[in-house]
This record gives sequence, C-alpha cells and structure tokens, in this order.
Amino acid sequence: MKNLWNPQEASQYQSDLELRVYTSRLLGKDPSLVLHGGGNTSVKITEKNLVGEGEDILYVKGSGWDLATIEKEGFAPVRMAHLLKLAKLPALSDSQMVNELKTQMTVATAPSPSVETILHAILPHKYVDHTHADAIVTITNTPNGLQRIKEIYGDKVVIIPYIMPGFDLARLCGEKFPVEADENTIGMVLMNHGIFSFGDTAKESYDRMISLVSAAEDCLHNHNAYSPSPSSVWQEKPLATPLAKLRHQLSTITGFPVILSSDQSPKYMAFAQREDIGVISQQGPATPDHVIRTKRLPLISQDVDAYSQAYQDYFQTHASPEHTILDTIPRVILDPELGLCTIGKTIKAANIVADIYDHTIDVIETATNLEEYKPLSAQDIFAVEYWELEQAKLKKGGKEPAFTGEIALVTGAASGIGKACVDSLLKRGAAVVGLDINKDIETLYNRPDFIGITCDVTDETAITQSLEKAIRKFGGLDILILNAGIFPGGCPIKDLSTQDWRKVITINLDANLILMRECHPFLKLAPKGGRVVVIGSKNVYAPGVGAAAYSASKAALNQLTRVAALEWSQDKIRINSVHPNAVFDTGIWTEEVLKSRAAAYGLTVDEYKTNNLLNVEITSHDVAELAVELCGNLFSKTTAANIPIDGGNERVV
Repeated sequence: MKNLWNPQEASQYQSDLELRVYTSRLLGKDPSLVLHGGGNTSVKITEKNLVGEGEDILYVKGSGWDLATIEKEGFAPVRMAHLLKLAKLPALSDSQMVNELKTQMTVATAPSPSVETILHAILPHKYVDHTHADAIVTITNTPNGLQRIKEIYGDKVVIIPYIMPGFDLARLCGEKFPVEADENTIGMVLMNHGIFSFGDTAKESYDRMISLVSAAEDCLHNHNAYSPSPSSVWQEKPLATPLAKLRHQLSTITGFPVILSSDQSPKYMAFAQREDIGVISQQGPATPDHVIRTKRLPLISQDVDAYSQAYQDYFQTHASPEHTILDTIPRVILDPELGLCTIGKTIKAANIVADIYDHTIDVIETATNLEEYKPLSAQDIFAVEYWELEQAKLKKGGKEPAFTGEIALVTGAASGIGKACVDSLLKRGAAVVGLDINKDIETLYNRPDFIGITCDVTDETAITQSLEKAIRKFGGLDILILNAGIFPGGCPIKDLSTQDWRKVITINLDANLILMRECHPFLKLAPKGGRVVVIGSKNVYAPGVGAAAYSASKAALNQLTRVAALEWSQDKIRINSVHPNAVFDTGIWTEEVLKSRAAAYGLTVDEYKTNNLLNVEITSHDVAELAVELCGNLFSKTTAANIPIDGGNERVV
C-alpha cells in the first residue's frame, strides 16, 4: 500500500485540525481503505470556551461527510470529559448515546458525531484513524482469521472480537485495550470490521495505518490469494430489452420506479460465471457496515419472469413493517450474461451499491483463495439491519423529486431548448440521457445522473446503439423529449432544391419516426406509463413565408404525433406537443436566420423578437418547463394535446 504523505502538501496545513483534515483525505483517496463515507478519524484538542476555561475537545468525523473530501466543518467537536464519563456507564442504548453526543457538542451546527465517538475518546492518543481496509476484512472473514492476525501483528495491535458498532463496542474496547496494550501497540483490529491506528501526530497515525494494512496485504500476496485480473473478452449482445423488462418487474414489485444499472466488465462477468457463485455470493457481506443483499438468479434472457417470482418470494419471506420494499429486496443481481446489476432509487444509490460490491467481490475471491470466505453469521447481519439507529434512518426522509427513479431521453440536448429540458428533468430527479450530433454533449455535465451521447438521429444504427448504452446505464426509459431539428434560412419554394427539402424532412420528420419506433418497446415498460413530448412549432398552424420545408416537416410530425396518441394509448403511453415560436436563445436562430425572418415580415430584429400579443420574449427555459411539466402528474390524463407557447400569436389565435 502506497504512503501518500507529501511533505510539501502537509506544510500547507498548520493547525492540529487542519492536519487531521489532510491525513483524513489521504485515507479517503484509497477506496481499499474507506468507501462511500466509511471509516472515521479524530483528533483531541484543548480549547478555551467562551468563559475562558480550557476544555479537552474531541473532533471526530461527522455523519454525512466523506473522508476523501472532508473539510474542517466536517468534524464534530464533542467535550471529552463527558465522553469519558459515558464510557464508564454499565449500559447505554445507542439512541441515548446519540442524544448524549449531540448535546455535548460545542458547535450546534456541526454534523452529528460518529457512532464510534466514545471509542475514539477512550483511546489514549491525540490522533486516531479507523478504516475498513479490504485486506483486514479479507483475513478476518476466514475460519483462521484470528490466528493469522496474531501472526501478522504480534503485540503491535489489540484484537477485539466482533461486536456491533455503538456503545457496547466502545465499552468492550475500554475494558480490553488498557489491559492488553503496551509500549509496542500501534493499532487495534476489530474482527470482521476494520482496523484502528493512532499516534501523537497526524503523520504518525497515518503512517501506522499504511504500515499495518501493508502487512496484511503482504500476507495475502505471500499466500498467492489475490486473483489475477480476468483477461477473457465476452462477446457482447444486445441487453436493452431484457434489462428494461427486469426493471419493469422490479418496479412493479417495489411499487415505484427504480434505476437498474448493469456492468459487463470482465471482472464482473468472470465472477458471475463462477461455478461456485451460488454459494460464495450468498454467505453475507464483507463488513456489517455494507449490508447488501445479493441474488444469483436464472439467465434473464431466457426467463425474465423467474426474476420477478424470485424477488416476490424473497420479499414475502424477508419483509418487515420497519422496512420499505426497496430496503428488503436484494440490491445486487449477478447474472452470467448481465454481469453485475445494481438497484437503487437513484443512479447515485445504485452506483454506491456497485462500488461496495466491487470491493466485496475482491474480499470474497481473495478470502476464498486464501482459505475460505466465512463472514459474520446471519444473526449478526440481522442485528445490524434492525439496529435502532438504522431504523431511525429509514423513518427519516423528505419529499422526493417528482421523477425520482425515472429515466428521460432528450434529443438535441447540447444547447437551447434541449439543454433546458435536460436541466428541468435533472431538477425534478430524473436520470437523463442527452443525444446530440455535437460532441460537446459528452461533456455537458459531469454527474452520475446524466450521460451525453454523440448521435446523428438520422442514423438508425446510431440510435439503436445509443439506446443500448443508455439502458445499460439506467435500466429503461420513461420519458422521451423529441427536440432535435433544423430551421434553415428562408427560401421560397421556387428556389427550394430537392436536396435541401429532403435534408429538412429527414432530420425533422424521419428521424423522429425512427426514435419513436425504437423507443416504443421501452416506453411500454415504464412503471408509471411512458411519456413523450414533441417540440413542434407555431408553423404547424401558421406557416411562414420561405419556410416550406420546415413548416411541412413540423406539420407532418404533428400528424405523426396524433396517430401515435391513438395507437399508443393502449400501452399507457401519452404523447403531447408544445408549439413554441420565436425562441431566440437556440442554435437554429443564427444572426443570419434572424435577420432573414425579420425582413420577411417587414420588422426589425428587436420587433421580431417580441412580435406577439403579450409583447414578451420566449426563452428555452420557458419551453422546457412546459414540456417537462407535461410529463408530470398534472397532465397524467392528457394525451394528444397541442399547446402553444408563443406569447399569443394572432395567426394562431
């Protein structure tokens, strides 16, 4: 394990708390040490309070903060004197403990202290680091793990048998550590949980963590326990349809839309295709901090219904009044064709599960190679799942965004109305796929709930490939916004070439037919019913001089939309159109086009921009908000609607 301490970087951090931040981030940079908020760190500092009295304060990582990005504000300051008194109590419920920790903070706005705060307090060192190092977890999840830990470390660590995090763990450590620790002790191993290191300086505590974990890694290397990276290449086949069907089944069981993300990387394919996968994947999580239910189910492409039945059976035997359905069903599916599939209400949640299980695979395989993977008992895992603090988390939660768990696809998404639609959908909680011929779409946003795909919508193969990529990422399709189009400069019919005519028809009409046709099978599977919004034009009702191709293409598209509303209603898909006019912050309104259209009406450019009954300018945001609102509950009983957004146009009125 590489030691990341950099003297030049460290010199920028002066105070004890700043150095605590620095080494915490070093630990957080390595996912084999901490993952998604796991692990915690602390520092003990003497400070003067408001009345001038010196107080010993424990700054411990606060709830909700990740070590990789933690700031000083991420540490909760708690009075040491009270913590040491709590440690001597014979018993204390975890809910009482949490209350005591909060009431003893010196900053009311600080985050809630870690549930292991008392444990940090009783260790007699200024700096304390705690991680869930993969190597430690691997060794302790084997039948002879305790003996191996003793052989690796000797008297360098105190070994604590597994006990659930909270007050009981702190009390046990308080009893054993003073008795078993000596001048050689630099750490503490919690069986099936993780490891602590400590020191008088931030560097000393960090160096000791790296040294201790490296020793465990050396043991695994010496026993050839690490699996080589799989080199096999699997022939990919289309998976969009089975994935969408599976997501539909899962959403039906949960009662709300879910994200289903799949990954067919060689590592996951090799693991899912192991002959013993039905055994090693069902024994339990690597640590109690990362309880993820895993299901090894039949080949989905052959029997999708088997997944649905398996999940229903699982839920019926594991459901409880304290858990929501999503808290009860497995979050991971291992499949010989789909690889690793993870489930969540959001892509962020699904990605967290994927990251955790990626490390779980490493632990399972390495432990199996070393000896045998033997995690905690089902009783211990049950205790963590039904822990009073976990139950309190489940009962919390505010109102979710309207489109949580749903997936939207927007064409022409790199700019203008399309980009505004992306923004509106993301704001409402949807996972969004943006298509555009402009490669800038790929870097439009760097966030897990958006993927931008370069795609020529007139290319059927490109559309199919884009849908495949999107559904592998998110699991299905609920909302389709057809926005891509072109608006060429004014040209009278007598001068309109066949080539220019066909180009406009191909992009504005034919491409949308292909998109509607190819998306239909997935929209049918939308848990809350598919929704389509077509960005039309005022020219459908009031064609403009010199806009024959554009007006005809939009009118034909509008007629296509009406036919789709008739045909798709039986599939619970609703399709509506919005007809904007004079939206000047879009790519099609170049200065040349704007001047040309204004001249055709005998107006100046400024007059042309507000040439409507309300004398207002229409923006991309205005159009997007209307388009996206059509996909919400307010219009759940509306289909085949044609809604103008033009400030009032005399020719349309």
